[in-house]
Amino acid sequence: MARIFIESQFCTKTQKVGLTPETSLSGKTALITGGSDGIGLHAGRHFLSLSVSRLILAVRSPEKGERVASQFRSEFPSATVDVWPLEMTSYDSIQALARRASAEFASGKRLDIAILNAGIVRANLNIAETTGHCDVIQVNYISTFLLAILLIPILRHKSTSGKTSSPGRLTIVNSGTAYNPKFPNRNTRPFLASFDDPNTWVSTVQYPASKALGHLFMARLLDHLPAGLEDEVIINLVDPGYCKGTGLHRDAKGVLAFVLQLSKTLTARSQQDGAWTYVDAAVTKGKESHGCFVMDFEIKPFASLVYDPAGKEVMDALWDETMAELSFAGVEQVLESLNH
Repeated sequence: MARIFIESQFCTKTQKVGLTPETSLSGKTALITGGSDGIGLHAGRHFLSLSVSRLILAVRSPEKGERVASQFRSEFPSATVDVWPLEMTSYDSIQALARRASAEFASGKRLDIAILNAGIVRANLNIAETTGHCDVIQVNYISTFLLAILLIPILRHKSTSGKTSSPGRLTIVNSGTAYNPKFPNRNTRPFLASFDDPNTWVSTVQYPASKALGHLFMARLLDHLPAGLEDEVIINLVDPGYCKGTGLHRDAKGVLAFVLQLSKTLTARSQQDGAWTYVDAAVTKGKESHGCFVMDFEIKPFASLVYDPAGKEVMDALWDETMAELSFAGVEQVLESLNH
């Protein structure tokens, strides 16, 4: 893991994208969750610099989102910048956003790009009141993939009447920490609920675990997506790298806070550079990235547990429990509809 971190942070050259006819997003609409600060904010600015016509910031605080949107409107007056409310610990809020997007992008209108960027880290166990789950697992894994599944049909761009259509893009923010997960609960059933146990909760375990769950789920999700879907929507995971000043570790206190701040000062990327990874995954990378993990501007393997025969049981349990958890939203029906 140390070698991966060193290569990622010190040997990776940021691949910025300039505005060209091939990279222009003119006429396109992009949505970014958690787009009012950190890497999400800078990703929004990068998309606007590539002439995206409409940018939707899906944010927890509409007031904060409006302040950012106002700034963007001043910087890029030809673009439309909207703010939609989104609380990632609330299933109602996630479904409301998906319904709004479905209604908004009907009758020929298109949502072209969605970046699911919202994520959290906690120094202490915090249970999301509305779901009963550890909020790190809730936000970084369960809610993120609920929203992802609900957005797939909206982002899916079918060719009609002999006309080709560029595929929609769904990029889910992940992390290289998924390569070093510790699953002391891997044999505990139910599996998802075991992350909520205060007797086994460890702060340094939860974040990497939440991202590794994303690898496991994505690998299994591919089995349920129709062949050739990448012609209509490209779905991938992306790691922005270890970045300065994101607020991700805002809960850290004392010595831990000092160590994190020092490590970021010495090793971390800028938020602007981290945001270019989103542009790379959602604009530059093509169909070859469908169902893949993009890290350091390259397609990388999933976490080793995905390929480990012993990991199949974990993957099976995770898939079944996640589908059961999200059954209220009709996720199985959504996936089935993609095959018709």
